[in-house]
Amino acid sequence: MLASASGTDKSSADTSSQSVSEKLDDSRAARSNVTEGVPTNGNGNARQDNAAEESEGGTDTGEGGSEDEDDDANERSMDVEVGNDHGNGGEEGDEGNEEDGDGDDDDEEEEEEDEEPSLKYERMGGAVNDLLKKDSASALAVSGKYLALGTHGGIVHVLSLAGERIKSFKPHQASVSDIEMDSTADFVATASIDGQVVVHSLSTPESYVFDMKRPIRTVALEPHFAKRTSRAFVCGGMAGILVLREKGWLGHKETILHSAEGPIWQVRWREHFIAWANDLGVRIYDTQTQSRISFIDRSPDSPRADLFKCTLCWQDDTTLLIAWADHIKVARVRSRPSGGPKLSPWIVEVTAAFQLDCMISGILPHPMPQQHLPQENGTTTSAVTLTSFLILAYEPPDTYGDEMTDDRARQARKTAERPELRIISRSGEELSADALSVTNYQAWGCNDYILTEVNCTDEERCYIVVSPKDIVLVRPRDRKDHIAWLVEHKRYEEALDEVEKLSEAERTSETSDSRIDPVQIGARYIKHLISEGDFPKAARLCPKVCGQDIRKWEEYIFVFAQKYQLQAIIPYVPTASPQLGHLVYEMILGHFLSHDKAALLHMIKEWPSSIYDISAVIVAVQSELDRTTFPPSSEPPKSDATLLIECLADLYTSNRQYGKALPFFLQLRRPNVFDLIREHNLFTDVQDQALLLVEFDQELNEKRKQAGQESSFGQSEAITLLVNHTHSIPVGRVVQQLRPRPLYLFYYLDALFKKDQQLAADFADLQVTLFAEYATLRLIEYLRASNYYNLEAAYNICRSRDLIPEMVFLLGRMGNNKKALTLIIERIGDVQQAIEFAKEQNDDDLWEDLLKYAETRPTFIRGLLENVGAEIDPIRLIRRIKNGLEIPGLKEALIKILHDFQLQISLLEGCQAILECDSTELARIRQRGQNSGFFLSAKALCLLCSEPLLRSPQDLLLLFLCRHVVHANCMDGVDDLPRYTESLDAGARTRPAHEVSAKIAFSSVVRAKVRQGCPVCHRRGKELSM
Repeated sequence: MLASASGTDKSSADTSSQSVSEKLDDSRAARSNVTEGVPTNGNGNARQDNAAEESEGGTDTGEGGSEDEDDDANERSMDVEVGNDHGNGGEEGDEGNEEDGDGDDDDEEEEEEDEEPSLKYERMGGAVNDLLKKDSASALAVSGKYLALGTHGGIVHVLSLAGERIKSFKPHQASVSDIEMDSTADFVATASIDGQVVVHSLSTPESYVFDMKRPIRTVALEPHFAKRTSRAFVCGGMAGILVLREKGWLGHKETILHSAEGPIWQVRWREHFIAWANDLGVRIYDTQTQSRISFIDRSPDSPRADLFKCTLCWQDDTTLLIAWADHIKVARVRSRPSGGPKLSPWIVEVTAAFQLDCMISGILPHPMPQQHLPQENGTTTSAVTLTSFLILAYEPPDTYGDEMTDDRARQARKTAERPELRIISRSGEELSADALSVTNYQAWGCNDYILTEVNCTDEERCYIVVSPKDIVLVRPRDRKDHIAWLVEHKRYEEALDEVEKLSEAERTSETSDSRIDPVQIGARYIKHLISEGDFPKAARLCPKVCGQDIRKWEEYIFVFAQKYQLQAIIPYVPTASPQLGHLVYEMILGHFLSHDKAALLHMIKEWPSSIYDISAVIVAVQSELDRTTFPPSSEPPKSDATLLIECLADLYTSNRQYGKALPFFLQLRRPNVFDLIREHNLFTDVQDQALLLVEFDQELNEKRKQAGQESSFGQSEAITLLVNHTHSIPVGRVVQQLRPRPLYLFYYLDALFKKDQQLAADFADLQVTLFAEYATLRLIEYLRASNYYNLEAAYNICRSRDLIPEMVFLLGRMGNNKKALTLIIERIGDVQQAIEFAKEQNDDDLWEDLLKYAETRPTFIRGLLENVGAEIDPIRLIRRIKNGLEIPGLKEALIKILHDFQLQISLLEGCQAILECDSTELARIRQRGQNSGFFLSAKALCLLCSEPLLRSPQDLLLLFLCRHVVHANCMDGVDDLPRYTESLDAGARTRPAHEVSAKIAFSSVVRAKVRQGCPVCHRRGKELSM
């Protein structure tokens, strides 16, 4: 089938006389060459076609370097160095170097194991396995979500991407050499070595069969085939003729586009450009101008064209990827800047060309992640997507037979290596390589593999690798795959970071993926960290991993406890949402009780008491406190003992046992102890802690004084508390406790006396002693206010301390006024006090004693003269002054006495005048009020009988000056009153004198009968007196 009849074929055979293995060795030793935008003749670059083709509009070879600047920048920026799993240069060293190279290869393999693959693979399931058991795949086309699979049996299977068979038909009797589907997935075009081309509609009866008489190697449908009425396609094969067939009014029209350069190995149609490959190279045809615009020749050292197939792939409407044998070229179609009318408007430039160390079974563009490219001014451009190449690499056996020999054994194919899917940068550097495990790969050659792309978006990009017995789906690894790879290589922290970056849609997809479950990843990470001994980091992960799972929390906590690393996880242990078992919290508190009492106190303060058995914790802490030794009282307590006391105080408070917490608060000198007592009514509990309370309060006062705050112990909070709650804190018990500290006792009794003298009555004598000791100036005040102390005992106390004013007061109370006056006169010598004392006692004998004592003392005489009054008659005092006694200030004193008497007389006269004037005015007002008339209505009632006053004309009414009106017969003793009748002539203007006299006489009789005056006022007076 691979006969070479033309001279071109012979020249190709001559160039292929060197063994393929030798050429591959040379290619492995060579560095990758990249030629950008320089069209030259030879080495696979664009060259001029022959003169005949120039006349048809051939390639313009003078437009070097006119590639689009942005694209060139993008391509040049992809100079990325990555590890290559195919070593170069191993053949140049000696055996020792080879041994060293083996060691290096081991290191490289280890490094490669740590390099994440870029793609993931999945064998297509469904009906594919059954279909390929008895047949083998030979061609594949993809459109949308459908696949058209051609087999060596001439059958076409239409499949879904899941491998489900949708339709099958047999258009050929021999192998399907090429297959293509239109963009709507409605038409399938197949080419076969049986010489036929079939265009078959999957949804309509429309079908076309063309017998080309010679084996057909390739076929291509025009773009948008289903929408065009021309139903055009191109095909070519072993006849060496490229035929364009179009449907017209009279049937299909056949146009030969090219011939006479050997078999047509592959053709691909994109928009209005058709590219095909023959033995000499690749040509591009423009359907708009109906001219060939370029020829790209094969490399001179390339193997025979039929041994390693050519793959053509349009990257876009103007960029063609060419992979043939071990060479890759990138050709770009551009508009010709200027040219004659006979020249094609298009030119083609080879922007990249390089050689690989393998044969290429397929090539596709492969977008790379977006990058921000730097500019000369230091800024960065916006994100751009650069394209690398995805190739299906085939490594032929090193001992390949001489294809030119007639020996069938030497021509036999040796065992092949696994095919590899590689990603190659635009500069020719290998970015990644994955060996594919396809079924029976040892038996397949380069031309048996197919690489094609599923028409998906960039986010859902998918490739398909086809071998005779396998269909493999290839997808770029997504973030979930990246996370799974990180987990597999124990890079858990990076995996968790990536999980955090996932979008909500990726996390909550319909198909749950355990690979991205942060809980599972975190659990494995924690296990790994614990095995590595990194307990703090493992503890920090527990909240994310355990979440609300109580069982997991408890498991990890006990694991940390077994490793004696409980302190690492304690800061992250939850106390709510979720709340763990009480044993966990008690275990943690027990750990702190043994190792860190400060942390124990912190946990007791921070944790809610409901999460653990507080009674059990109290017992444990109390037991530890009992074992703790306290230092002497002169030294501060140890830190551990203080912390344990604080723990007990807080625990009892949390357990609502405030009475038990109170002694600990007092030991700790907590300022809030008084608020605690009042808030929880702990007065009964504090009745035996009185001295401790007062001492603590005194310390607080001292601190306030040191801080510059005004503080008085008389306003002590402890004293106030003891005094205000004597019903719960008995006075006798407090006094008994405070006796060792008399000052505190004095403050207590003083405050108690101020509140209620009766409460301190039993301790009045003690209080006199305390006043004499601590508040002498206030003793006289207490002696005057209290009536409960013993006068004799109090006098003895004052006499022992020589307290004269107090002794004078007590002698006065005891009735010994003369002795008291003697003390005032002799010890104090205060005339004013002596006079005041005499006034208080109101005793004439005492005044006589004072006057006798003053007779010989001019100072006292003057003092008495200055204080004369009702008690001292100045005449009596002046008569006692002896003749010739010199009294300083006597004149002034006498003048003052006379002035005072004159002032008294003036005051008496003024008061008398005012009194007389007021009396006269009041009498006048009263008279006017009594003599004036007042209105009496017919409905007025008698105030005695409550009947109408005018009930009958014969009723006699009595009117009093107080304006009370009553019936005369309602009063006692006036029943026999003579009746008075008034006779007055109607025409008389004035009453006769005898009538007036009669009326006055009647009034006298009535007044004589009514001795007690107004009965209403009389009755009210009795009621008020009662």
